[in-house]
Amino acid sequence: MSSNNSNQDNFIRFALEAKVLSFGEFKTKAGRLSPYFFNAGGFDDGARLGALGRYYAKALQDSKLPFDMLYGPAYKGITLAAATAIALADNGVNVPYAYNRKEAKDHGEGGVLVGAPVKGRVVIIDDVISAGTSVRESVDLIKKAGAEPAAVLIALDRMERSGTATEIGDKSAVQAVEQEFGLPVISIANLTGLMSFLTASSDSQLNHYLPAVKAYRDKYGI
Repeated sequence: MSSNNSNQDNFIRFALEAKVLSFGEFKTKAGRLSPYFFNAGGFDDGARLGALGRYYAKALQDSKLPFDMLYGPAYKGITLAAATAIALADNGVNVPYAYNRKEAKDHGEGGVLVGAPVKGRVVIIDDVISAGTSVRESVDLIKKAGAEPAAVLIALDRMERSGTATEIGDKSAVQAVEQEFGLPVISIANLTGLMSFLTASSDSQLNHYLPAVKAYRDKYGI
């Protein structure tokens, strides 16, 4: 599931300008040489974070998926869920949000969940899905609280088979999450959109990376 093309194109342009999305040669955790790199940690000031929240909110609203609250897995997801909740409220949709802390605390609020009570249909917000570990932990926490995981909302779906440089799996991390948990994954942008963006770009520097991205998709894409 992906949001509409204009939201996707605008987001890719925004990520490039913020240097959160870059092209070149990057080694992934799986040991693959990727022609592009996406680091959501680069959305590191108020204006960028505000804009990022609006892209997440738009992708979620465009999906028409019913939901009651947002949940951000520690640590990156905390900021993303907060920014998205603010953007949704600005759009007239005021929903609660919660997040987890990595260490259980025995004073103050106690426990690992912080924020609004986790109940109803919960959207998990993260930057990307690489191994699915964060989603698995989030689903467990949400179910233990008696709520229902409704979807996972991410910034970029790399649409890439799991595995390493030599061992190539038969499905992507996103597909694995969709199958294992029966949850829809909504992304602001994906590899197909990135390819379309590069193809349509009048920037010769960006066009220059298209063959490398295409070759990478041919090798590892789903």
